[in-house]
Amino acid sequence: MMLITVDVKAGSNRDSVELIEEGHYMVHVRAPPRKGKANAAIAKLLKKHLGYPVALVRGHTSNRKIFEVLK
Repeated sequence: MMLITVDVKAGSNRDSVELIEEGHYMVHVRAPPRKGKANAAIAKLLKKHLGYPVALVRGHTSNRKIFEVLK
């Protein structure tokens, strides 16, 4: 099981993924942090960036989230 830490800026003016260090990313998403919209957008963006689906493990309502990379 591979876990990654993701710092999030929801409601941003762009969608982007930036590697901070091994296993730690900064993600900007346009989606608002309401009703899980930002979490869904983050998962979709990470899947595109990493090439694998991800599942949110911890931090559903936090700006720092833990995702499991599903290989």
